[in-house]
Amino acid sequence: MVNKKLWAILPIAALAFGCQSNKSSDQKQADRTVFLDVSGMDTTVHPGDNFFMYANGQWLKKTVIPPSESGWGSFYTLNDENLQKLHGILDKAAQSNSKRGTDQQKVGDFYSSGMDTLTIEKLGISPIQAQLKKIDDLKSIEELIAYSADGFKEGEGDLFSFYIAADERMSNKNAATFVQGGLNLPESSYYLDQDEKAKKIREAYTNYLSKLFTLAGQQATAKADAESVLKIETAIAKSHLNPVELRDPIKNYNKVAVAAFQKETPNLNWNDILGRLAIKTDTLLVQQPKFYVALNNLLKSEPLPVWKLKLKADLLNSSATALTKDFRNAQFELYGKTLQGQKEQKERWKLMVSTVDDNLGEVLGKLFTEEYFKPEAKKRMLELVNNLEISYRDRIEKLDWMTPETKKKAIEKLQAFTKKIGYPDKWKDYSDVEINKDTYYANLQAASRHAYKEMIEKMGKPVDKTEWLMTTPTVNAYYNPPYNEIVFPAGILQFPFFDANADDAINYGAIGAVIGHEMTHGFDDQGRQYDKEGNLKDWWTPEDATKFTTKANQVASLYDGFTLLDKQHVNGKLTLGENLADIGGLNIAFDAFKKTKQGQDATKIDGFTPDQRFFLSFAQVWRIKNSDERMSMRLKVDPHSPEEFRVNGPVYNMEAFYQAFQVPKTAKMYVAPEKRVAVW
Repeated sequence: MVNKKLWAILPIAALAFGCQSNKSSDQKQADRTVFLDVSGMDTTVHPGDNFFMYANGQWLKKTVIPPSESGWGSFYTLNDENLQKLHGILDKAAQSNSKRGTDQQKVGDFYSSGMDTLTIEKLGISPIQAQLKKIDDLKSIEELIAYSADGFKEGEGDLFSFYIAADERMSNKNAATFVQGGLNLPESSYYLDQDEKAKKIREAYTNYLSKLFTLAGQQATAKADAESVLKIETAIAKSHLNPVELRDPIKNYNKVAVAAFQKETPNLNWNDILGRLAIKTDTLLVQQPKFYVALNNLLKSEPLPVWKLKLKADLLNSSATALTKDFRNAQFELYGKTLQGQKEQKERWKLMVSTVDDNLGEVLGKLFTEEYFKPEAKKRMLELVNNLEISYRDRIEKLDWMTPETKKKAIEKLQAFTKKIGYPDKWKDYSDVEINKDTYYANLQAASRHAYKEMIEKMGKPVDKTEWLMTTPTVNAYYNPPYNEIVFPAGILQFPFFDANADDAINYGAIGAVIGHEMTHGFDDQGRQYDKEGNLKDWWTPEDATKFTTKANQVASLYDGFTLLDKQHVNGKLTLGENLADIGGLNIAFDAFKKTKQGQDATKIDGFTPDQRFFLSFAQVWRIKNSDERMSMRLKVDPHSPEEFRVNGPVYNMEAFYQAFQVPKTAKMYVAPEKRVAVW
């Protein structure tokens, strides 16, 4: 089952490694008086030659990525602290013998069931044996489609992907939205590219599938079965839109009548499928129709036994983390080592903390908030958000390329932002979720049934725009166009992003830039196509739209020129929205900072002026070191630029940065004023 897509999120840090205890972490927060890591800077590098390295060079040289991680840095370390806090909550809940049905009992027993690896080993493959037999017993393509549709209620659906959320042209109405699916590698190029790296990954993938089939008792045919699955997924991949194409909201909005779609895809009985999914509607949103047309054809052109192998592979892959050590090790070899560059698996408790957060998110989030999120943090954060909104309005009013007509509507949209900070005003009800201490796989199914029921009940009801699309402890933030909202979970509202004791330069350079980033997503190349109500509707004059596109193309071209590793280029079109948000967000944050008392002062702290501290805070928030494997994957699929360019791209296009560090025209990365790119 596909959850509602989050637009324009900051990169989610992987689970982290090697943290302090809750007590020492809390003490560290309370006692912190120094907010810049001066020792991590490399002052042999001039700020005008490579500001990212100037701010972080020594840290990068000395930092070793922990063996269980694919990267390390700010997001990871904060996520690590949050994991420790959640671990404390779950340990306490697991040992509390709480009354059945309480929040503590559910999260505690869920966690305990995942930590009980002895029982998991004893059960072996038995948790999915019934499903495997059902697949073996399928006698026709029609039965196979029915089985795939029925499975969504248990979190085990297949063949296609869908979710129920706001109709992007009628944002107050929920709609069933079907999207492309069917691939187990990150995206279609992994199947279709013919370079050596892609071939090696495909070889690793078939080895992984072969191992899964062997563990499932198909030793004799495992290798051939794996090749068959790769072949059919390669055929599916040819129908997929690539990551750049997926960023076009107009191209990916296709409302169709069920009856008309049935004619396009006659081998898919949509009335039966929708009935099994418990969806009552006569229209669908099909984001990528090409995929469904291809699926329709492949269901008839490919033999039933091959499709059954595909369903088995998907089931084994999706269940691997909940099965025995052999399954978990096999999955780690592909997704951890080969694709991400991890050398070791994460500690079990960290995986289980994240699993509880994924499945009982608002139960755990409520407990996290009660213990760790202070009301004064929410109040201070709201002040920052409001200050940046004022600065954003000022910048819009002063734009020399936009007409008054479009400016008026842009300001109306800005002022219509819903601001969500910390945690939801109302928590979701999980009373229907039965959790037991010794049934890990069954607990996952119970959570999936709840999530599916919650989603399906949205059909026919108005959109609940109070809903959160991230859990409270998440180290992240997002803008969601159909809700026209900016959201900052409690998890990110901690150092190095935010500290109530820090001076304004630190907070505005860190969380201020994050706030400005999310606000700017409302006006990036995607977000600008939605009006103040969250509807996909053009509110720009043709003249202003053309000027915006010209300026945005300049940003894309700039980032196209950045390279990493073996001269692999950043994809300027894929990363355009995030780059626009980074550039706009930093400018807005700086303008807001300059309205503060410190922003109008020149008193140095730690040897740096307020303006210098602002830019250094921004740069040190983005100090992340990635494995080569992870970076290679990110350059293909991640809409966020590598961190070095998330820092250098914005600062070298800001006059305030040049003034703050007195950057001469002879500096390596100096950009003449007339060549600097900016939209907002």
